[in-house]
Amino acid sequence: MVSRRGFLGTLGGCAAHLLWMSAGAGAARRLFAARPLGCVARTELWARIEEVDPGVWAVVSTPLAGPRGSDSWRTVCNGGIIAGRSDVLLLEAFATPDGARWLAQAAEQLTGRRPSLALVTHFHGDHTTGIPGYATDALRISVRSTATTRNLLQGKEPLPDAVIPEAEASEIDLGGRVVKVTPRSGHTPSDVTVEVSDPRVVFCGDLVWNGMFPNYRDATPSKKAASVGALLSAGDAVYVPGHGGLARRSDVERYLTLLDDVGEKAQAAIAAGTPLDQAADAYQLPAGFREWVMFSPTYFRVAFQAWGRELSGK
Repeated sequence: MVSRRGFLGTLGGCAAHLLWMSAGAGAARRLFAARPLGCVARTELWARIEEVDPGVWAVVSTPLAGPRGSDSWRTVCNGGIIAGRSDVLLLEAFATPDGARWLAQAAEQLTGRRPSLALVTHFHGDHTTGIPGYATDALRISVRSTATTRNLLQGKEPLPDAVIPEAEASEIDLGGRVVKVTPRSGHTPSDVTVEVSDPRVVFCGDLVWNGMFPNYRDATPSKKAASVGALLSAGDAVYVPGHGGLARRSDVERYLTLLDDVGEKAQAAIAAGTPLDQAADAYQLPAGFREWVMFSPTYFRVAFQAWGRELSGK
C-alpha cells in the first residue's frame, strides 16, 4: 500500500476528493451501499458487479466500504464488461493495477473467455493508474484511449497502445455485439462514452455522477453540460456513471439540472463582480439534492473557478 500523500499524487482528479468523505461520512457510505439496479453477479469490498443484461455488466466501485488505504480503494471509479462472441471488452483500468487484474479475472469467470480489449474514458488517475495490470504476461490486454488522453498520460508507463478516433464516433465489433464509442469533452479535454444498443446501456465515464457533486478540476463547464444533454438521446437506458450507483434517464436529467444551477449561479456572480470563492462559499445545493454527498463545503469553489476560467478564456 502507498502512503496517503503518494496515493493522492498518483490518482489526482476525482479520487482525491473521495478522501474528504472517507472519515466517518455516513451519508456517503450509505450511498455506496445503495440498492443495485441490476442483478449482482459478484461483490467485493471495493466494488460490486451488476449484470444489466446477458453479456453486459457494470462495475460499481465502493471505495468507502473500508478505511483509507484499505482494499476498498482498489478500483475507485466505475467500469464495465461487455462480451461478444469473439471478444470481451473491459471499461476503465481503475485506480490500481490490482483493480485492473481483478476485473480481467472476473470477466474471464463471468464470460468463460479471457478479455482481449480495454478502454479508458479519460486520463484521470482513478481510471488509468491500473493500466500496468493489463500489461502482464498472463493478460496482454490491448488498452485503447483517444490520442489526447494518451498525450495527457505521457510520462506514465505503459501508455494505452491503441487510439480511438476523436473526430467522430466509431464502433468496436466484439462479434455479434457492436459497441459505439463517442468522443466528447467537458469533464476533461477528451472524454469518451461507450454505448450498447441492445440492451440500451450507456457507460458515461465521469461526465455523469450520481448522488454526489462532480469533479470540475479539469472541466469546461458548458461543454460538460452539453455532453450530458447529448447522452439523454439514448432514452430510457441504463446509465453507468463514473461514480455512484447506476442511473436511469430521470437521474441523468436531474443531474443536468444541478449542472445548470451551478452554471447559473457562477455566471451571475461573475456578472455582479462577486469574488468566485465568496460566491461558491454561499452556494447551496438546490432543493431535491440535499441527500447528495458533498466532499467538502469548499469543493463548490472548484466548480465556480472552472466557470471563471472558461468565461475568461483561460
